[in-house]
Amino acid sequence: MDTDKKGLRIAVIKGSVRSGNYTSMAADLVVDELHNKGVEVDVIDPIGMDLKLPGAGDSGSADQLQEIIGRATGIVLATPEYHGSYSAAIKLVIENMGFPSVMAGKPVALLGVAAGQIGAIKALEHLRSVASHVGGIVLPGPVSVAGVQDVFAEDGSCTDARVEKRVRALAANLLDYIHESVCPRATLEAFVRNRDL
Repeated sequence: MDTDKKGLRIAVIKGSVRSGNYTSMAADLVVDELHNKGVEVDVIDPIGMDLKLPGAGDSGSADQLQEIIGRATGIVLATPEYHGSYSAAIKLVIENMGFPSVMAGKPVALLGVAAGQIGAIKALEHLRSVASHVGGIVLPGPVSVAGVQDVFAEDGSCTDARVEKRVRALAANLLDYIHESVCPRATLEAFVRNRDL
């Protein structure tokens, strides 16, 4: 592991519960790229979680989710575009991050997939608004994959090198922001707190 990657943890949240969904295939490329860069990754898949609707009580899954996001250095939100917006699954995950949200103050990279020609542009616009509203630092340069059914094979491999490069670049964009903005701030804070007065 590179010395400058030690201690970094990225939470990658998959926003689809459909069997064999393309959102997970795209997110897995980001996860693989993060692993290649020596970064610890927590993958959050709502399929295996018992997340409650707002006001319907707490769950152990919500506590686990908040713990994972709380210790994350950065977050990747991956969503399909459904009816011109992001998925209900990704919204349910966000709703279970607590009030105030444990996403607050953390850098957030956005990844969207859609079957149509314009990609997940509307979903990403809406998701950016919500993630910002709860305090996430949403990074510029979201990645939208158009015609997703044509660029991923059934085994999850990407069949379009240009698309794969763009999706994997999301990991580099997030890590670049962390190294340029988050790490220097954390180092300065540690210095100030630990120096002898």
